[in-house]
Amino acid sequence: MEEYIEHKVKNKAEKYIKKIVKVIFYIIAGIAFLLLFAYIFMYLWNWLMPEIFGLTTLTYWQAAGLLILSKIIFGSFSEGGGRKKKHKKGQSKRPFNTKRRGICGDDFSKWKHYDAFWKDEGEKAYDKYVEEKRNEKNESSS
Repeated sequence: MEEYIEHKVKNKAEKYIKKIVKVIFYIIAGIAFLLLFAYIFMYLWNWLMPEIFGLTTLTYWQAAGLLILSKIIFGSFSEGGGRKKKHKKGQSKRPFNTKRRGICGDDFSKWKHYDAFWKDEGEKAYDKYVEEKRNEKNESSS
């Protein structure tokens, strides 16, 4: 009986040690991944941004700080801010019959007529507006 209890205690101790080692491994692997991700971000930034946009290069810690700042501002690097919404089986995230809406619920399909409107009425209205502003400026300076 004594051997059985000793064996059981030994097995439990081994289980807990294995779990602790696993947790420590995942923490170290996570930190290593974040450090590597920051290095890759710094490398890509320093390769692309100065050449394309004329921005300065980043140090490693600036790149890591920028990643942390983006995490704070945007919430996550994955869709939905890291929170997965559960959908019923067979239900899509967005029903097919809904239209994409922009800011304040604008329907962007009406923008296809913008160029024609600007050619017909926009230029005339803008020229009239500029002329009114010039007249106001001339009257105020007289």
